[in-house]
Amino acid sequence: MSFHPDDPAATTPGRHGPPPRGGDAGNPATEADARRRAGREPAHVTASGGRPAAGTSTEAFLLPSTECEPPRGGPAHDAARHGVSGQGSLFAAAPAAAEATTRDGGPEASGHTAPDVVRHATPATRSAATAPPATPPPAADPSAQGTATEPGSSPRTARSAHGVRVPEPLGEEDRRRLLEGRHHDPHALLGAHPGPGGVVLRTLRPCARSVTVVAEGLCAELHHEGDGLFAGLLPVAEIPSYALTVRYASGDAGGPDREVRVEDPYRFLPSLGALDLHLFSEGRHEELWRALGAHPMAHDGVTGTRFTVWAPNAQGVRLAGDFTHWDGAQYPMRSLGSSGVWELFVPGLGEGALYKFEITGPDGHRSLRADPMARRTECPPATASVVTASQHEWQDAAWMERRAGREWHASPLSVYEVHLPSWRPGLTYRELAEQLPAYVKDLGFTHVEFMPAAEHPFGGSWGYQVTGFYAPTARLGTPDDFRHLVDALHAAGIGVLMDWVAAHFPKDDWALARFDGTPLYEPADPARAEHPDWGTLEFDYGRREVRNFLVANALYWCEEFHIDGLRVDAVASMLYLDYSREDGRWSPNAHGGRENLDAVAFLQEMNATLYRRCPGVLTMAEESTAWDGVTRATHHDGLGFGFKWNMGWMHDSLVYMSKDPVHRRYHHDDMTFSMVYAYSENYVLPISHDEVVHGKQALVSKMPGDWWQRRANHRAYLGFMWGHPGKQLLFMGQEFAQGGEWSEADGPDWWLLDPAYEAEPDHRGVRDLVRDLNGRYAETPALWQRDTDPGGFSWIDGGARDDNVFAFLRYDAAGRPLAVVSHMSPVVRKDFRIGVPPTPEGTWTETLNTDAFDYGGSGLHNSGLLTPEPVAAHGHPVSLTLTLPPLATLWLRPG
Repeated sequence: MSFHPDDPAATTPGRHGPPPRGGDAGNPATEADARRRAGREPAHVTASGGRPAAGTSTEAFLLPSTECEPPRGGPAHDAARHGVSGQGSLFAAAPAAAEATTRDGGPEASGHTAPDVVRHATPATRSAATAPPATPPPAADPSAQGTATEPGSSPRTARSAHGVRVPEPLGEEDRRRLLEGRHHDPHALLGAHPGPGGVVLRTLRPCARSVTVVAEGLCAELHHEGDGLFAGLLPVAEIPSYALTVRYASGDAGGPDREVRVEDPYRFLPSLGALDLHLFSEGRHEELWRALGAHPMAHDGVTGTRFTVWAPNAQGVRLAGDFTHWDGAQYPMRSLGSSGVWELFVPGLGEGALYKFEITGPDGHRSLRADPMARRTECPPATASVVTASQHEWQDAAWMERRAGREWHASPLSVYEVHLPSWRPGLTYRELAEQLPAYVKDLGFTHVEFMPAAEHPFGGSWGYQVTGFYAPTARLGTPDDFRHLVDALHAAGIGVLMDWVAAHFPKDDWALARFDGTPLYEPADPARAEHPDWGTLEFDYGRREVRNFLVANALYWCEEFHIDGLRVDAVASMLYLDYSREDGRWSPNAHGGRENLDAVAFLQEMNATLYRRCPGVLTMAEESTAWDGVTRATHHDGLGFGFKWNMGWMHDSLVYMSKDPVHRRYHHDDMTFSMVYAYSENYVLPISHDEVVHGKQALVSKMPGDWWQRRANHRAYLGFMWGHPGKQLLFMGQEFAQGGEWSEADGPDWWLLDPAYEAEPDHRGVRDLVRDLNGRYAETPALWQRDTDPGGFSWIDGGARDDNVFAFLRYDAAGRPLAVVSHMSPVVRKDFRIGVPPTPEGTWTETLNTDAFDYGGSGLHNSGLLTPEPVAAHGHPVSLTLTLPPLATLWLRPG
């Protein structure tokens, strides 16, 4: 039986009928489910994991520089083999064709097609399988005499006119726009459509010698209209289920022609529904990565890949790839209404295919662009996007459940910052998974923070000039390899944070800049688009689709890769319209101010959405100004971040530590000023990569004095940092006092920890201190339980500038104290009195001393139980007298 769109019986999608018009657009729940399934359903792939082989891949025509070749890699799906139904046709369907062929071209009695449909035919003969049915020839037609030829092709035989007639030619304007890649609806011209006297079938097959349509009861060669267009008027009343057999000249002189059986991409309804388009146009598609980009999927029972891209100002978009020799002529895409989205479903194309979009801008300029939504890329310096689907099975359900219940403001949080390509140069994601979790766990850090892991073309940017926002860098492996690394860290009990760049993007002409020939992702106003410091472009946060692209990207990393938090880079450059701009070179907001109100709204939306959808996730802002409310909730008009990097503390404390101890008394306030504003935001204390490059020197090299004093300063500073209110972040290499600046090419100087190196004990001692700092920190609630509560801190003595001493108390939720005393002079101070509160234990114990022998210090300490004396000091009724080692920090607890 057959169906017609006006037939009431054709309203239920199934094997023998098309879906209702518009797909499931009228049913949001159905469409949402379909969208979720579509993004996860893998296409057929070969056993080797490479491109689909013959019988499963798309037709590929290869265009060498001088001549056309037959395809390499095999044809698309055999329609009969996969039970192709009318769901894929534009109007009606017929049962799967019983056409069958064998490798040698002979017919088979069965109704199934042989798996391998690549056939060879000599130039002078045609396979019996392509002989036309016993149909009287049509009336003579001048254009149907088979005289049209292409370079290298043989003349058409009279047989080519059997079974089909010459249809009305395309209008000159439609034909020109189609061939130039500027047609908004190529599906209206290509594929099968009802016409006067039958069904018009037209296909665009550049470099083909001939194209034959194969359907139930019909096998006939189409007429060549020139320029790779083949067409015929089929003598049928309704559109059948059909496939195409395409014949190419051999690439070898005198060799046989090659034939491939293909599905027609232009017989399918749109594979992206109205709900997806509506949500995106409104800027509210929170799972945008499931709608746009390249998705291996099954569409109307046929496996292939759906390609979608947003290019609203383009005259036309075509698909190019390694399967077309990077020529987009064969695959023009259709525009889906006013959404600006272009779409094409290519049957048989699967994982591993390389692709780009060939975009014709308003000025007629044509460029090949990487997919902004690509979930996998080629390894730089190559720039193509790669079709991919995840096969990873997560093993971290217990971690994700525990994370959802964590309140990170009142929990231990110490972060080890890592540049993945250089932590151990040469390691892949999977090799890192064997070493990094064990190392970080041994040192006691609760989290790692990856410097930007998204794809970037220039390694020297450290990942901060992103071109592939949805793809982990291919330098170290595949997206599933990256998932494996995250899984391994979670298995070790370590959270994973990631630097996320939403402030700017580079100007590479194959990426986002002027993507559709106009400013699209960037503002049209050059005063707002150009970032003067970095030579990059800023995002247009006021455009709904751009804001959606970024918000969905944040969700993507947390949902698809189980990232536990994002550190948002360069927030200050987003917030201020005059950031790094001279007077007269920036455009004010609608109220005449310098605040970027669109960026504020974007950051609020991003944070609110992320915290709503991803329980237990955290966000951090690298924000270097006094903007109010960075970590205040969005419903209280804040930006909504969980934490803010305390750039002021970092700068001031490093200035102090760089001074000779003789002069530190004059800079004492640099170490105490942070407590004036410590509770205005939720802070992280960062010693990041930015502080150990570009002539700033490594942390230990910033310190004054000889080698011993530098290490002692380094240790004392770390003890002060871990005792100070706020969470800690330390960049790789600083945990063992690397003396040289970090290089992205060389990574940390691991040889310093080689036992054969004479100074190895010095570096091992600092690393052992970091391990103990993290261990004591995790088991001491006073250091993290009230990090955001002013009642969790009080000075013992913040004014001992002549002694270079800082003494303070930290309190846990039950009021139990921990005393921190930092002595920043290279002398020993004996009988140094500090006031302490009375405690039930009645005694105190030195629980950490950065001057210990094990850490490379002098070994001076306060041993045993320390009993307070009834001598009032610093506002407390009792006090302790201590020996303060040179350049050291002490932690003391009751008991």
